[in-house]
Amino acid sequence: MAHNRSGIINLSAKYLIWDFDGTLGYREGRSWAMVLSEVLDQQMPGHPYTADQLAPHLRTGFPWHMPEQPHTHIANADQWWDAMAPVFVAAFDALGVGVAQATRLAGHVRPIYTNPQRFRLFEDTLPTLDVLSACGWTHVILSNHVPEFDDIAVALGLTSRMAAVFNSAWLGYEKPHPQIFRQVLDVLDGCGPKWMIGDNFLADIRGAEAMGLPAILVRKPNADARYFAPDLTQVGAIIENATT
Repeated sequence: MAHNRSGIINLSAKYLIWDFDGTLGYREGRSWAMVLSEVLDQQMPGHPYTADQLAPHLRTGFPWHMPEQPHTHIANADQWWDAMAPVFVAAFDALGVGVAQATRLAGHVRPIYTNPQRFRLFEDTLPTLDVLSACGWTHVILSNHVPEFDDIAVALGLTSRMAAVFNSAWLGYEKPHPQIFRQVLDVLDGCGPKWMIGDNFLADIRGAEAMGLPAILVRKPNADARYFAPDLTQVGAIIENATT
């Protein structure tokens, strides 16, 4: 999956590189334990299990849990989800439902998670993007996400505001791996100023800064962050103050 699904890059533009999950938007029932709990609600009505019982079994196994390991061998969305199936099976099986039932349940995770109607934008997302666009900034997304994120972004009205969408599932690397930032910077090579904005200090901020890219932490404060904005409305002022 070594392609970026990018749009048209304007070499004379200046770019803001946005994380998605926790920065621009989120999925209702944000944790994967909640997603698997939704599967149980749908497939086993009246079940006695809770998301808290599932959570300990979903803390490892996702690509972003192992960002040091490339997954460039995965060639399509089906393969991506097939690679995740053992994680889901193990989590369901830990409840005591049995391997056969756990395997059946795991097959329902993908359509439930990827339902675009379950995703939301923060209230400050679109207004901030539009204000910054009016100030001459061009936007792209760089997200650790599932292969279907492109469809989710379209449903949320984000794609029309983005020059490109870079998705780890298609690029074969997860933030903060240097190569995922390098692929974005290669596409934007020769463009004007570039900033990263995200809510994850290690994946978004440290990852970007390691590549020489200035970065603004949003929503989740960290004392080690050079730049922090409690919400997106302050991003523009931080950039302006840093560059004047």
